[in-house]
Amino acid sequence: MTMQMQADKQLSDEQSREIAETIREELARRRISRQALAEQAKLSLSTLEKVLGGRRPFTLATTVRLEQALGVSLRKSAIVVTPPAANDVAPDSLGSYAHRAVTWLEDAYITLRPSFGDKNAIFAYRTEIVWEPKVSSLVFREGDRTDAAYEHTGEVAVPHQSGFIYLVIIKHGQHRVITVSRPTVAGEMYGIISTLRAGPGSQLTPIAAPIAYVPLRNVPKPSLGRVAPDDANYELYRKHLRRTVEEPFALFLPA
Repeated sequence: MTMQMQADKQLSDEQSREIAETIREELARRRISRQALAEQAKLSLSTLEKVLGGRRPFTLATTVRLEQALGVSLRKSAIVVTPPAANDVAPDSLGSYAHRAVTWLEDAYITLRPSFGDKNAIFAYRTEIVWEPKVSSLVFREGDRTDAAYEHTGEVAVPHQSGFIYLVIIKHGQHRVITVSRPTVAGEMYGIISTLRAGPGSQLTPIAAPIAYVPLRNVPKPSLGRVAPDDANYELYRKHLRRTVEEPFALFLPA
């Protein structure tokens, strides 16, 4: 294969999605525009928009240019796991669960948590939990977030000992952990999210908050994004978040 053919080689859809996610996160973290990145990478803005929007796969040449412009490696998996023991059994680090034992978790959910920017609002977005044969485990994929740069894909741990479920992201050494109960009869899961809140400039602050996963089928006309008190679903969403601490599925201790 000639060097030109190698440079023009198209990456897989999965690799392209992972690279696009990393680039969007870098743009948001550094607060630079797509136009500025395109100029630094010597690409047209149209090309950059198409690959970030999933309308065109990344090529090796485009990826290398973007890596040089950003100073980061983009060709790495967004889901990092240890080698599985078998194709249908998750690795020990995630609980050694078999696929057939966790099919009840595979679903599309509305994810609810307090808005970090508006104390009176609730932040709602979509999360799908599915079995990923390539990594031999459940993974979760976020979508329909108004802050699309922070949409994540991560691992799902289901250990037998604790009885809880962990949705984990480890990326570039940074951790985000969501700990939720096993589903109720109606399929809802309640717990705690531990992450970083983005502040002014480059300021980041550790933050924990209640979180709820409600099966999409349980809400006839779901509202997504920042849901204000005048929204038709606000009281339903608020009820779910209050259930997290009132039953309680999770405890928040005073200082």
